[in-house]
Amino acid sequence: MFCSLRRALCAVAAALLLPLGAQTVQSAHAAEAAAGAGYWHTSGRQILDEAGQPVRVAGINWFGFETGNHVVHGLWSRDYKSMIDQMKSLGYNTIRIPFSDDIFKSGTVPNSIDFSGGKNADLQGLNSLQILDKIVSYAGQDGLKVILDRHRPDAGGQSALWYTSAVPESTWIANLRALATRYLGQDTVVGIDLHNEPHDPACWGCGDTTRDWRLAAQRAGNAILAVNPELLIFVEGVQTYNGVSGWWGGNLMGVADHPVQLSVANRVVYSAHDYATSVAQQSWFSDPSFPANMPGIWDRYWGYIFKQNIAPVWVGEFGTTLQSTVDQRWLAALVDYLRPTSTYGSDSFHWTFWSWNPNSGDTGGILKDDWQTVDTVKDGYLASIKAPGFPAGGGGGPGGPGGPGGGTAACTAAYTVSSDWGGGFNAEVKVTNTGTTAISSWKVTWTWSGSQKVTTMWNASYIQSGATVTASNAAHNGSVAAGGSASFGFGGAPGGGGVPSVTCTAA
Repeated sequence: MFCSLRRALCAVAAALLLPLGAQTVQSAHAAEAAAGAGYWHTSGRQILDEAGQPVRVAGINWFGFETGNHVVHGLWSRDYKSMIDQMKSLGYNTIRIPFSDDIFKSGTVPNSIDFSGGKNADLQGLNSLQILDKIVSYAGQDGLKVILDRHRPDAGGQSALWYTSAVPESTWIANLRALATRYLGQDTVVGIDLHNEPHDPACWGCGDTTRDWRLAAQRAGNAILAVNPELLIFVEGVQTYNGVSGWWGGNLMGVADHPVQLSVANRVVYSAHDYATSVAQQSWFSDPSFPANMPGIWDRYWGYIFKQNIAPVWVGEFGTTLQSTVDQRWLAALVDYLRPTSTYGSDSFHWTFWSWNPNSGDTGGILKDDWQTVDTVKDGYLASIKAPGFPAGGGGGPGGPGGPGGGTAACTAAYTVSSDWGGGFNAEVKVTNTGTTAISSWKVTWTWSGSQKVTTMWNASYIQSGATVTASNAAHNGSVAAGGSASFGFGGAPGGGGVPSVTCTAA
């Protein structure tokens, strides 16, 4: 993240915000729901799966491995599987996981993990890389893909260049190769983001091997592809090109004259980062034409790569606290620029929002400070650009979660009222796969005893007949691994109706 700010962890529980009426994401093409199997490659501006079907990365950043905790954050509060399930239920299909080279050191010990009450039980006694294995495996079983992000040389902070005196280029490349080897054949890991936010004095195309990020990316990318030629290589920009500066890692103007050239074709995805005023001020925020000026800014720095069909573009980080009107207008404009899934499907920019974590000091997260409650306002901005999930795989053995074999399809549903103010209420329903095999769809039905009506629903669609409501999964959260869960929420009126009995059917 720009300026690499990682501030103190918050412990104050946040109150629920009323949802903005986030709409259920529906794909323009039903066939897209099955896309994403296997390893991926590029064709022009699109990313294609192993069958040649286009896919869209619509994901979330979950940081922590790059910090002194040496593991994703939030495990001091929750089980890692429950968080991955929640990511999926909200419609995110990919996790970007930052790490530092410290996790490769033999003396590194992950910390701040709560094992009480059975939480994170299968992580006890594991080192950072072994915990990463568990996260990758479970994400794959849930139908999520993973992009590994070499965020920092060490937990101490961000570096301008891809190396430091303590972590030379040789170590950087050796560790990237080690990851490529570790996950060889596990197509949940679709690629590696080579280094987070190169910035001044890093250059692009200047020819100085000590500063030229484009040349370094080629060296590292080819080293990874020598181990696993199926991986995507994600290459961020720099800060300054030909005297024009922008966000750290966000300037890809040099691609036009100096594209990254790798030994394996169709593997490069360019990655930009873009932020709002809660991170730092930029000149374009004070332009009298803001936010109408922003599409032109994005076109200049990185959007042209997509629009000219040069290569796919992934906005690997973007985020904001949403506290200011400027930031709200910026996020609305950026989401519009990234192209809604319902209109463009997978012919779009790719993205992973910063961040899942609430403890990013200058952006906050999709989760609130209690590490449970969803910021439905922030999440609602992203509803139109979320995309279908991917086929489960990459983890369990035969008969296990995500593995082949027969079994019984079954589910239960738990209905919880999160707020009730008399005139209306908000509720959440959690669907749990209680069967022995993965399910591909589910329906939840209940009948109110009063005159309640659904006013808005997110992460599901519904039909109401009298007092009876039947809610069906959205395109992105119908597939649930055995033991996994998905959630949807809704607003209704009037309040005071209590909790009805609910039934769940699965297929």
